[in-house]
Amino acid sequence: MAGVASPRTNYGGRVSIDLTLGIPRPRGPESLLSRLLSPVITQAQSVASARDSEVSGPPVVPASALIGDGGSDLGPIVVGLDIDPAELRSSSQARYEAVRYRLECPVSSLDEAIALRMPSPLVVYPVIDYPVDADTGITLADAAGVLANAGKIPGLSAGHPNAAVADFLAVLVHTDVGFVAQADTAEEVLAVLAGTVAALRGDDVRGALAEPDPGPLTTLIPEAAAAVREVLLGIEVPDVESMAAGLAAWGLR
Repeated sequence: MAGVASPRTNYGGRVSIDLTLGIPRPRGPESLLSRLLSPVITQAQSVASARDSEVSGPPVVPASALIGDGGSDLGPIVVGLDIDPAELRSSSQARYEAVRYRLECPVSSLDEAIALRMPSPLVVYPVIDYPVDADTGITLADAAGVLANAGKIPGLSAGHPNAAVADFLAVLVHTDVGFVAQADTAEEVLAVLAGTVAALRGDDVRGALAEPDPGPLTTLIPEAAAAVREVLLGIEVPDVESMAAGLAAWGLR
């Protein structure tokens, strides 16, 4: 994608945010994990059972699973755009509240994703090689900057190298759109949380991603947890129950 400016130029130097640590206290609505983990499900009928945990956020449901169901009321969900949005708008479908829409998109097609106008915020996961996309010459951080400048929410897929994730986070902490991540394991969830906190505090992000320490996360005061959640809007996971169990073993609830 020729002519795309580096987001490092757009956002200037790193500014640290003081995420004060304190005495652990009971978690209320400000909890770091409260409604953070969005289970990815394939059937609309599974939505109700996906809300059992306090850490369960709105489930991710493919748009194709919503078609042809005119009787269900699914409540708040994330709609995965696996079909043309025009088809979703014109078809009989289940009732739901779209908290977000989400789309996976090659970086060569970012302009098309940015042009989409949806009734709720759109998360775009850029599909990209590392360290630089072969077709466009831009990085994951570059793509995040382009999306954020356009008012779209960048998505962070699982499996990116720590260096790429650190650069991505360096961009996102200087925007007001936040980001959504994917994680396949509790360890990956922990790394995303630790990396986000380190980026906000101006600490060593790569070190936090490589060796995430749950200790500082368990002692974040509610105001600090809220600051993290303003940047990290959600984490999409295959199974909330197993993730929650793994995180609870580290003292995160």
